Amino acid sequence: MSLEVHTGATPNGWKVTVMIEELIEAGVDLPEVNYHTVSLRGDQFTDAYMAINPNQKLPTLVHDGRPIIESCAILHYLGEMFPTSLFPTDERRWDVIPWLYWQAANIGPVFGNKLSYTRYINDATDEQKAHPLERFGKEALRLVAVMDHQLAKHPYLASDEFTVADIATWCWVRSYKWSKVDITTKPRVLDWVHRVRARPGVERGIAFGVPKDEIDKFSKERREQYKRGGGSIASNTALKSDL
Repeated sequence: MSLEVHTGATPNGWKVTVMIEELIEAGVDLPEVNYHTVSLRGDQFTDAYMAINPNQKLPTLVHDGRPIIESCAILHYLGEMFPTSLFPTDERRWDVIPWLYWQAANIGPVFGNKLSYTRYINDATDEQKAHPLERFGKEALRLVAVMDHQLAKHPYLASDEFTVADIATWCWVRSYKWSKVDITTKPRVLDWVHRVRARPGVERGIAFGVPKDEIDKFSKERREQYKRGGGSIASNTALKSDL
């Protein structure tokens, strides 16, 4: 059965496209992969999308009729279904699994909030944004220090080998300039960002949804587009308290 990937050009979306390309790079004979672009301007609220993802977020994987939601759960699923060194099947998986979910619980929310207050939220005053900017900024730097501590032990986040933990974390940390989180004070982390970026599977994965010449640096027009779209999503007026 095919892999139906419902996703978009976002950090969480790129996790899955990178994972698929890395599986291909590892020599895995994957079933047919079909990509379905989900626009955050409303596609996630349609009945068709809610039928596979009641949480109305990106991305979603459907394999053999089974929908899998949540990006890190999708990485876990693909890692188990198609075993490679990306997701060890022996006891070493417990070197990887905690760091995969560390990303979901820490890097994603903190970097995401720092990004929102830095770039997107436009219905709050500078004074109102000052506290969350300081809070999320400091916590983002603390998390970068945690990464630096890990990378002093081995070249990748969870082990000597590149794994799903690196995929999940890198897709958020790579945009440190856009989030205005200064990782350059931790050279090991910066080296890791460049080391992961150099992988062919990673390059193909992050090309999803953007022109080739904008993989690493968005055009002014795209930055403005993201600001408009992000501002709409981040606005309190867009928040819902029910489905």
